[in-house]
Amino acid sequence: MTPKLDQSNISKAEQFLTSANRIVIFTHMAPDGDAMGSSLAMFLWIQKRINEHSLKTQNVHVITPNAFPAFLAWMPAAEQILIYENNAEKADAVIAEADLHICLDFNEPKRIGVVGDKLLQNPCPKILIDHHLNPADFATVTFSHPELSSTCELTYRFFNHLDTKIDLNIATCLYTGLMTDTGNFAFNSNNPDIYEMIAELVRIGIDKDAIYNAVFNQYSADRVRLMGYALYKKMQLFPEFHLALITLSDKELQQFNYKIGDTEGLVNMPLQISDVYYSVFMREQPPKPGTLHPVIKLSFRSQGDRPVNIFANEIFGGGGHKNASGGDFYGSLGQAVRRFLKAMPKYLLKE
Repeated sequence: MTPKLDQSNISKAEQFLTSANRIVIFTHMAPDGDAMGSSLAMFLWIQKRINEHSLKTQNVHVITPNAFPAFLAWMPAAEQILIYENNAEKADAVIAEADLHICLDFNEPKRIGVVGDKLLQNPCPKILIDHHLNPADFATVTFSHPELSSTCELTYRFFNHLDTKIDLNIATCLYTGLMTDTGNFAFNSNNPDIYEMIAELVRIGIDKDAIYNAVFNQYSADRVRLMGYALYKKMQLFPEFHLALITLSDKELQQFNYKIGDTEGLVNMPLQISDVYYSVFMREQPPKPGTLHPVIKLSFRSQGDRPVNIFANEIFGGGGHKNASGGDFYGSLGQAVRRFLKAMPKYLLKE
């Protein structure tokens, strides 16, 4: 059953949107399809609303903390995104001057890195729209629905409470996020309302086959070779826990000319193996300037009634969906693996 959005929050959000002069839309680090889809859909919807209602809003910006994958660069208005790590000075000014912040697809400011500090320094109203567990208390208005498939689904339902209709570009962005955050409807997608949403987006005119092709069939040869290497050389199986674990060091990634997004979907592949119900992928990032330790990015996947979000949260400070979660570890890849293996018996079900 799809939840109804709180009408008092809708009214507050509508007032903020109507009165704002400068709006900044934020999404999380290493933006994926749901982050890009929800933030670009919001950007395009606000622009449409400004034109329809002759609002006084002077400018709207989308800021991502770092670069987004090349396979999402085709999305409507993606070229207008302000990438913080590439232009911090301009982004700082835009954030500080804004009189409304809209936060999409993250549940607490630390999920957007240093951008989160800048966001909190400006006391302007903040609207949070997100589907992850345990949202932090930093927004003026919060729409938090972890039971929904994606932030794009929640954003779609938010739009439907207001008077500006979704057009083709907005619908394309929303479908992209819905498709990618459900693994092309392989998980978190049993609610029939999702398919009613898809039907409406198709009626608006999206080409769902073209969107799939743009996201999943535009990779480099290096990326395909990296996936083969990871599965053949780096996948470990733990039959007693029905688990597959893949680790890739930064050195290994660079052997295949790694680009942002090249490991997207890798964590899902071991779940194709019979009797593998859990899959974990660890990717090493080199230390950030001024820091000593690398960052290990962790992705967790599972099948059926086997949650991984609690594990991700309690052991690696992350979270996410029951069957699709993530986390970070600050230290070596070996240390991350040892921490995982030590905690594994407590959280993963032997069957």
